[in-house]
Amino acid sequence: MSDDNEYAIENTDAGASLEIPCEAGAIKKGGYMNIKGRPCKVLSISVSKTGKHGHAKCNFETVDIFNGKKIMDMVPSTHGTTVPIVNKTEWEIANIDDEDFLSLFDEGGEQKDDVKLPKYPDDLAKKITEAWNDGENTVMVTVQAAMNMEEIVDFKIVTD
Repeated sequence: MSDDNEYAIENTDAGASLEIPCEAGAIKKGGYMNIKGRPCKVLSISVSKTGKHGHAKCNFETVDIFNGKKIMDMVPSTHGTTVPIVNKTEWEIANIDDEDFLSLFDEGGEQKDDVKLPKYPDDLAKKITEAWNDGENTVMVTVQAAMNMEEIVDFKIVTD
């Protein structure tokens, strides 16, 4: 081989998957599933009997974990669907700016500046802002992440 032939080697990040394939019949109440590209929490499941086309159908009543909208879906129990990988992490509020972005720190000192006050539920952002403006205690928020989306879903006040 001569030195004239150079090979271009490209590196790619394997990365973590955003979702896991799953059979619809294996999804349980209280679990998660994707419906129309949105991560949802399963509120209830009803299963119909096997019909003339050969599949029992699962009727899912779910709620979108980021905006609270109810979504219904029907999937044959033996067909595939996907389950989102949902992570929750605790962060301490360092600042809230004029555009409602929060500066957050975790226990390891890592900083996050790209999370806004939540829009759902309606009063959560107001409660977080009031607790932060009080200034006497540490305010911790729970950030839920799934499908490349992040949202604050809860908060707590830690007394010193």
